Amino acid sequence: MTDDNPLADARVRRLIGLSGAAVLAAVAILFLEGSLRWIVLGVAALDAIVTPYILKQAVENDDESEEEVDEYGFSR
Repeated sequence: MTDDNPLADARVRRLIGLSGAAVLAAVAILFLEGSLRWIVLGVAALDAIVTPYILKQAVENDDESEEEVDEYGFSR
């Protein structure tokens, strides 16, 4: 794991995705019923799969954008 960007580590990205999915699944199982429960469980599964991928793309874009930046934060 790097000190500069913890999202560069795949384990951290997966843990973020799984933790969000676990919260959604817990809410669905404990508080919802019927078809809404299944919809939220589907969203939880999608969250567990898609969130690490999106975070990986964000880290890769951040690495590519390490170009010259002016004082206001805009690329030149």
